[in-house]
Amino acid sequence: MQFFSRKLIKPQDLNAHGTLFGGSVLSWVDEESAIFVTCQLDKGNIVTKYMSEIDFVSSAGLGDIIEIGMETVKFGTTSITVRCEVRQKFTKETIIKIDKIVFVHMVDGKPAPHGINEAQNE
Repeated sequence: MQFFSRKLIKPQDLNAHGTLFGGSVLSWVDEESAIFVTCQLDKGNIVTKYMSEIDFVSSAGLGDIIEIGMETVKFGTTSITVRCEVRQKFTKETIIKIDKIVFVHMVDGKPAPHGINEAQNE
């Protein structure tokens, strides 16, 4: 798994308990995975179709730096599946894991073959 981006946890990223808000981290994961898939396919026009169970393992607090890792799981005809791990940068403690995030390549609003069966840009 490669870790491509990092985020500094700021006050606006916290929940009522003073820890990382799940909605913030999921937004970052969706954005980062879309960028990762666009680079793997070497083309845009993708949509998030499915996210498997999200395993909240631990949390992060104000001032922590987290990193988001992605790994390609499989290529379908119109889809690509990746997995994700978010972890604390320095301790390497896992914050969340998502085993499957499926993206679909779209043309004119419909799933379309992407013609790729291996990563183009890692």
